Amino acid sequence: MNFAVLTALIGCAFAATITPGPNNLMLMASGANFGFRRTMPHMLGIVGGVSAMAFLVGMSLMAVFDAVPALNLVLTILSVAYLIWLAAKIAIAAPIEEQDAGSNPMTFLEAALFQWVNPKAWAMCLSAVTLYAPDRSLQSVVMVAGSFASVCFPAIAVWAWLGTVVRRWLSNNTRLRIFNCTMAALLVASLYPILGLGA
Repeated sequence: MNFAVLTALIGCAFAATITPGPNNLMLMASGANFGFRRTMPHMLGIVGGVSAMAFLVGMSLMAVFDAVPALNLVLTILSVAYLIWLAAKIAIAAPIEEQDAGSNPMTFLEAALFQWVNPKAWAMCLSAVTLYAPDRSLQSVVMVAGSFASVCFPAIAVWAWLGTVVRRWLSNNTRLRIFNCTMAALLVASLYPILGLGA
């Protein structure tokens, strides 16, 4: 992989991970509800999960989906159901002062595993492997996974930070409820382009 292609790959990975999607909307909600430091395991789990997914997609899973197209439908149904459940959890989240005692942000493992039912993560990884590792060689697949690993954290950290910016404003329970319901609605709405329902 030459320098120009690598630069394009890194740019693609950064653009894919910083744009709105389930991960970033959930991070913004987590930053607002729990703060940046407590959201750190969630962010690191996303980095690890996306990077591992890109590697495994390139090395074997893409061939499985090519061979069994029905798996795409199964994955879509599971992803939609899980994201709607998560949106409901965000919408009914407890006030900030009650969360310190009874609520916790996503753990590293939960965030990493979430990538497997995240339609945007699947779309990112499948597209990146198709474009930048068409031969699916170990070297090219490692480059794709490594690119996601290197740019994902700074890209998604912006969203968690944005959540902390509005945290003080959300000390009012009514505003917090409006914010959480808005984040939940946006999370569900993020399925629209990912599922190919848009233009």
